[in-house]
Amino acid sequence: MDRLAKMKKSPQEDSIKERLIYFRNPDSTTEQNEMKETNWRSRMFFKTFPVRKSRHTTSQIKSYGPTTVEVTRWAQSLDNLLSSKCGLTALRLFMKSEHSEENIEFWMACEEFKKIRSRSKLKSRAKTIYDEFIRPDSPKEINLDFYTRESLHQSLLIPTQWSFKAAQNRAYFLMEHNSYPRFLDSELYQKLCRIAAGER
Repeated sequence: MDRLAKMKKSPQEDSIKERLIYFRNPDSTTEQNEMKETNWRSRMFFKTFPVRKSRHTTSQIKSYGPTTVEVTRWAQSLDNLLSSKCGLTALRLFMKSEHSEENIEFWMACEEFKKIRSRSKLKSRAKTIYDEFIRPDSPKEINLDFYTRESLHQSLLIPTQWSFKAAQNRAYFLMEHNSYPRFLDSELYQKLCRIAAGER
């Protein structure tokens, strides 16, 4: 608890820390149990993170978070960041804090769309993605040129798994040249680096 108190600098940092750090100890004290109860959101959040299994007994602390190798690879390319479950979650959280999450959410929707094999599901899901991200004045409209937008509208009649490829590439380009560099310079990424290095 002392270590958590030292790191508590602002409500925003508390929120980031609560989302990105959670330790579980089955043999924890009453004080630690109270901390676990207040951090239920963190437990839900980390269900999307890979859990690194330890050779030690289950009574010892299990850590949910990135390794030093992971955070180093994130800085090498956006592909490395997006291919990491932990990294993808961190970038999405950062982009939400900047109110620019539509690009990463569209990119993720396209990745899931490419896995669909059923023609009926492709058509239904394509319409949903178009209405959410492509249609003018849609809730999470992404920045696309007129030609790409019109091509997508036409493709809704007979969509394929690659119907959104051009638009997804555009979203990737915007992330790579805008959100990604800012993420690497952010306090969130620096804090994750410190966590990975064991400076909790």
